[in-house]
Amino acid sequence: MTIRWTYAFADRPAARLAEACAFWTAVTGTRLSAFRGEHGEFVTLLPEAADPGVKLQGVTEGDGGAHIDLCADDVRELTAHARRLGAGLVADHGDWAVLRSPAGQLFCAVPWHGETVRPPVVSGSRLDQVCLDIPPSRYDAESAFWAALTGWERQAGSRPEFAVLRPPAGLPVRLLLQRLDEERPASAHLDLACADITAVRARHEELGAAAARDGAHWTVMRDPAGGTYCLTGRDPETGGLPAGGGLREQDADAR
Repeated sequence: MTIRWTYAFADRPAARLAEACAFWTAVTGTRLSAFRGEHGEFVTLLPEAADPGVKLQGVTEGDGGAHIDLCADDVRELTAHARRLGAGLVADHGDWAVLRSPAGQLFCAVPWHGETVRPPVVSGSRLDQVCLDIPPSRYDAESAFWAALTGWERQAGSRPEFAVLRPPAGLPVRLLLQRLDEERPASAHLDLACADITAVRARHEELGAAAARDGAHWTVMRDPAGGTYCLTGRDPETGGLPAGGGLREQDADAR
C-alpha cells in the first residue's frame, strides 16, 4: 500500500477557526481555499506554485489538536489495510474515511489527486511534521502500527523518547513518534522546521502566538486559537537536525 501524499491537519475550535486561518495562512505564506463540509468546517491552505500540504478543521468538541491525512490511489484498500493492523473505523464517507489508531489517535484515508510539489520554505520555516504524542504503555505497539501502515523508514531520534517515520522524498509531511512521560490519551500536534527558532518565534508572536516553554532544541507555542504546536531547530529544506552538536548520524532526521 503506497502513500502518495500527506496532509497535516490542524484541528481548532470552530468558534476560533477564523483566528486559526488568519494565523496559519500568514506563517505558511498561503491563501484559503473555499470552505467545505456540512458546516463549512474544512479549508485548505493553498501555496503559490506548489501543491498544498496543510489543512484546517473547525471542531465542536475539545480544544483541537492535529491529525494526518494519508492519500492513496485506493482509499478502500488503505482503509482495509489500516483495519487489519488494528485501526478502528470511525466514519466511512465513501471516497474517504476517518479512522482511529490502536492508541486512539484519529487520522484519515483520502484519495490522491495528483499532488507532487511540496510547499516551499516560508520566512525560514516549513510546517513539515505531525508529532504523535503516545502514552508509554502504548508506545511500542502504536509505533509499530504507524510504521506498518505507512511503510516508511523508522529512524532513532536525537533523544530516547523520539523516533521518526521518514517518508519517501517529496512527500510534505512526516511523522514524529514521541513517548510521553505520563499515561494520558494519545494526541498530536504540528511541528515546524526552523532555520532560526528565535527569529521564527518573534515573527509568530507578532502574529498573535505565545511561547509556552522551551525544550532541548524546540519551543512549544500556542497559536491565537489556543492550539499547541512546536518550533523545532531543524533544516527546513531537509527536515534534519543541523550538523554537529554531538548528534549521531542516525539522528539527523529526528527532532
